[in-house]
Amino acid sequence: MTGGFPRPASRAWRLPIHSPERPGSLRSLLRSLLRSFRPLRSLIAVFSLLALAALSGCGSLLWGTQQAPIVDATVMPVEPASAPVEASAPEPVEPEVPEGPEQPKKPKRPVVRPHKVEPPPPVVQPAPPPPAPPPLIVLRTIERSDARALLDSKVQKPDGKVVGRAVDLIADAAGKPREMVVNLQGFLGVGDRKVNFPWGAFHFTPTAKGPPITLNPTAAPSTVTVGKPSAPQLPLLDATVERANGAKVGRVVDVLIDANAQPQAVVLDVSGMVSADRRTIAANWSALRFVTHDKELRPELDLSDAQINATPPYASDKPIRAVSPAPPPAAPAAPPVASRPAGISGPGAPAAASGAVAVSSARAVR
Repeated sequence: MTGGFPRPASRAWRLPIHSPERPGSLRSLLRSLLRSFRPLRSLIAVFSLLALAALSGCGSLLWGTQQAPIVDATVMPVEPASAPVEASAPEPVEPEVPEGPEQPKKPKRPVVRPHKVEPPPPVVQPAPPPPAPPPLIVLRTIERSDARALLDSKVQKPDGKVVGRAVDLIADAAGKPREMVVNLQGFLGVGDRKVNFPWGAFHFTPTAKGPPITLNPTAAPSTVTVGKPSAPQLPLLDATVERANGAKVGRVVDVLIDANAQPQAVVLDVSGMVSADRRTIAANWSALRFVTHDKELRPELDLSDAQINATPPYASDKPIRAVSPAPPPAAPAAPPVASRPAGISGPGAPAAASGAVAVSSARAVR
């Protein structure tokens, strides 16, 4: 007897190692069959393998042990422990208000919020237009009824008898007419002679249909005092008008006189100045300057070629357009300089004031 249990008496009562309920019993049975039928070992082996595959499935073919069956366990749900309930705060009890007459509710004052005033958009000033170019010339219109051509105009006596024709005008250095040269008629052209009469001896009527110039009956020819030098005078007809630089402008071919015996314009022949064609223009008498060169009186007029070209031509049957050079543009005025009181020196102080201060300080030092 070994241990605490009795040992069996014979081997017949021993249980096989492998229980018939396990897959290993089929294996032992197969071995015993093969030992009994050795000739048919190969055939039986084939059939036995097929039988084993059909009986034991894939697990018996691989000679593996079968896993224990999985028994589903019953899970009893466990109630979760309830969370402690927080104690709620007691509700506030409103104090009782004794009933009484209702008080009128005060009206709510409307809240006036200042509106945000947006500043007006800046006014964009349009760009000023570019300044107009300065005018090139100045034109003055003279009606034909207000002035009459002097050259070759008939001169008559107060009784209407024609005595001659005007051929020239003589002016002094101030531009005032002094004399008129009249070509007195002889008999059938014989005995014609040119006589100078004082300018005041004539009366002008530009609107008359007859002769526009009347000679006073008491007028006497002009006389030259011998031994006294006369003032320089200038016969205008055929005189050459020049610019200040000596360039030629044109030649005087006529003078226009108004009813007050005042010259209004001169007619200049400017042929060859701007074109080769014959062309005449009228220039204002006030635009002329009378300058003495080498003891001779000469007329000057500052008209450039462009100004001459811009002047309308002179025509005997159209209104007179007398030209003058355009004045130069005025220079911008300088800002006034603030004057300093006398006795104060410093930058910008007048020279005389600073000099007076210097002299007085020098005397004080002495």
